[in-house]
Amino acid sequence: MSTPCARARGIDGRGRARSGRERGRARVETRAVDARARERERAPGSIGGKRLRLRSRSIATAATAMRVTFVTGNAKKLEEVRAILGAGSTIEVTSASLDLVETQGEPEDVARAKARDAARALGGPALVEDTSLCFNALGGLPGVYVKWYLEKTGHEGLNNALHAYEDKSAYAQCVFAYATGPDDAEPKVFVGRTHGRIVPARGPRDFGWDPVFEPDGYDETYAEMDKATKNAISHRFRALEKFRAYVNEL
Repeated sequence: MSTPCARARGIDGRGRARSGRERGRARVETRAVDARARERERAPGSIGGKRLRLRSRSIATAATAMRVTFVTGNAKKLEEVRAILGAGSTIEVTSASLDLVETQGEPEDVARAKARDAARALGGPALVEDTSLCFNALGGLPGVYVKWYLEKTGHEGLNNALHAYEDKSAYAQCVFAYATGPDDAEPKVFVGRTHGRIVPARGPRDFGWDPVFEPDGYDETYAEMDKATKNAISHRFRALEKFRAYVNEL
């Protein structure tokens, strides 16, 4: 077989001289081959005329993230959930504020009921949270009703509830319930607890009962802690870690 260089010199594959017409055709073919070679050199992702296959590593949150709507109207709570899950998480959290019926009962049952209602209202996956502050001296009260107790009595009222008791121990509890969709009759529940004690309010007072809860092993209240420290030990962190583990196993 003749090479491009041989064809350009007017020599066929058997070493014989070609006619003028044949030599002209050979020059045209040679220029076409050279043009294709130059095109390959200029092509993106090629070196030395060889096309390279580039594999891009996609970030998990862009390609495989599970999207879920966290039902809350509290911007600080949403910020904390996203901070705990962290950048690059496989869980993409959006939020929606819904007026859900607050049923009575055990925290896990209350959370499941809210998750079912939220998933039906949203028409898709829903994540709800039920938070409690439980005083051991009061058998777990105020529990899930701490939000309303705080609204009526303030931080001083929470302290006064234990005035007659020597036992100031308490635990903060967070229950997350996740419903996969409107037809999920049994939402999954994830419970996190942090033990501590009730103290006179210290620190900023802009995030619920944080100023009166001092976790065991620390001399600061939730409100006094920097966010990174709180988010590494909180009841919300412990519950979300269980939710994260569940998602990673799907």
